[in-house]
Amino acid sequence: MNPAGEQRPVALVTGAAKRVGAAIARALHAAGYDLALHYRSSRAEMAALCAELEGRRPGSTLAIAADLADVARLPGIVDACLARYARLDALVHNASAFFATPLAAATPAQWEELFASNARAPFFLSQAAAPHLKKVQGSIVSIVDIYAERPLAQHPLYCMAKAALAMMTLALRGSSRRRCASTPSRPARCCGRRAASRSRNATG
Repeated sequence: MNPAGEQRPVALVTGAAKRVGAAIARALHAAGYDLALHYRSSRAEMAALCAELEGRRPGSTLAIAADLADVARLPGIVDACLARYARLDALVHNASAFFATPLAAATPAQWEELFASNARAPFFLSQAAAPHLKKVQGSIVSIVDIYAERPLAQHPLYCMAKAALAMMTLALRGSSRRRCASTPSRPARCCGRRAASRSRNATG
């Protein structure tokens, strides 16, 4: 329940401070959702986004700062959302690291960073959110891109991590019969408005 005592649907969006994440947040907010908006270090951008959305509907946003690479912090992101709103209707996995990792130069640290944001964090956030989504027949939406299926030169680790995210989403849909969907975007070339629209539709 939001601070005004109204029962509106609630979405948790990772990586929501700017670009595609902010577009998704705006689209969901316009559709009537209250929002828990995760960010890592883009504090100024998140403050501006929350101020914008709060100006349209007071009490409708919650900003949550966390490093998704810290697995121990992931349940706390869901807990913070529930403490504020007492429900969760949609989880949107948008946060993503993206950089080149040529075969000859790729490092274990790069593997860790790319898989942490693109695959590991989405899985364990989904695990923490699943019981609460089940109560309201909620949805999980994962933002993937064409490189999960068609490799991008010099980016093997990113492509592998996004493919893992796409398969995770399919596996969760098959194992839980929960509404799960993956929607495409293109790093550095995506149209944020289109990506947000497709995410909104997937969450019903």
